[in-house]
Amino acid sequence: MSSTILEMQDITKNFPGVKVLKDVSLRVTEGEIHAICGENGAGKSTLMKVLSGVYPYGTYDGTILLNGEEVRFATINDSEARGIVIIHQELALVPHLSVAENIFLGNERTRRGLIDWNLANARAAELLARVGLHENPVTPVGQLGVGKQQLVEIAKSLSKDVRLLILDEPTAALNDTDSEHLLNLLRQLKEQGITCIIISHKLGEIEELADSTTVLRDGAVVETIDMHGPDATQERIIRGMVGRDLEHRFPERTPSIGAEAFRVEDWTVHHPSQAGRVVVESANLDVRAGEIVGIAGLMGAGRTELAMSVFGRSYGRDVTGKVFVHGREVSTRTVDEAIAAGIAYVSEDRKKYGLNLIQDIRTNISAAGLDKLSSRGFVNGNEEIQVAEGYRASMNIKAPTVLVTVGNLSGGNQQKVVLSKWLHTAPEVLILDEPTRGIDVGAK
Repeated sequence: MSSTILEMQDITKNFPGVKVLKDVSLRVTEGEIHAICGENGAGKSTLMKVLSGVYPYGTYDGTILLNGEEVRFATINDSEARGIVIIHQELALVPHLSVAENIFLGNERTRRGLIDWNLANARAAELLARVGLHENPVTPVGQLGVGKQQLVEIAKSLSKDVRLLILDEPTAALNDTDSEHLLNLLRQLKEQGITCIIISHKLGEIEELADSTTVLRDGAVVETIDMHGPDATQERIIRGMVGRDLEHRFPERTPSIGAEAFRVEDWTVHHPSQAGRVVVESANLDVRAGEIVGIAGLMGAGRTELAMSVFGRSYGRDVTGKVFVHGREVSTRTVDEAIAAGIAYVSEDRKKYGLNLIQDIRTNISAAGLDKLSSRGFVNGNEEIQVAEGYRASMNIKAPTVLVTVGNLSGGNQQKVVLSKWLHTAPEVLILDEPTRGIDVGAK
């Protein structure tokens, strides 16, 4: 019988104005893959940050037992010293440093007080081989795709003699091929005796991969499911997450297609820094009113680059082509011009392009449509709060007020703020780049 590697007992965590975790207890068996599911704002990431020392002992109530012994982590270094490593949804890599430098950052291979680069590169190559990544250790991380960067993070964790690996939404930004490779790697790590805790909204992956699944709702544990049991279904997980059965995983929709609303003609975009490299070549796109058009392709095929370049030429250089809205050619040379033409863009990377993380919900929602709330250069603060409160309710943004700082929200709730910001502009054309990334099944 497998032993218990981790036990979290009655964990309670408060933030100003809201109780995020309410007497949460979690038990993880050694060598298993344990999934944690819940709606946006259910407390999944907060619980893992408590475990890994991001939120140090003393900032929460409750007890953490590792192999039966109580532990009190003051920093991430304390938890890593005991073999607990967390990989966050937003990867913590330095793009201009090499793969080897990132793997051993803060944990350098030294000899007589100096970094031994030969040793570091050789050890990094061994770790890369272990995770199935065939890259030169001196390659800058910024030149790798997101899937490969995820593997670098896992290699980094292996360099720290990890015993309990925590992954927060590891496949959220990956294509199907990279996701499958990552899931196979987690199975291999399990065979090597490494215990994994995985937070994910992709219920198909959880059903396929996990040994146990703990469901959180509103900061409390609903149940822990043995995924090898006969009643371990996605429907049961969803019911636990949202508190009800979902009649339709995808909402019913009756299309009402009208006249042409948006057209892109002969759109060509060159890479911003690599001379001569064409990222999008002579692309044409036609969208009618009320129509949903999907843009598909592998990572690197040019989907995001097309969207960003159309929206105020936010990507690329030497951009050529024409844009039409309701049959009239419009200029989209700047973001202001694109918004004025009735185009809105929900970016793939919400933290980098979509939000001001140090501002509150109210300010973020109103940012792109201030002209609707201002007169003679002054913003009507009461109306701004009224509009933001309306979206907080309609989008079910989990926050006590619209004055909460966006950086303190969960990833899914941040995404709802981004969507609210662009809906507030009342666009003619809404371009959505991976809009459900980090969004739970109920919110979708």
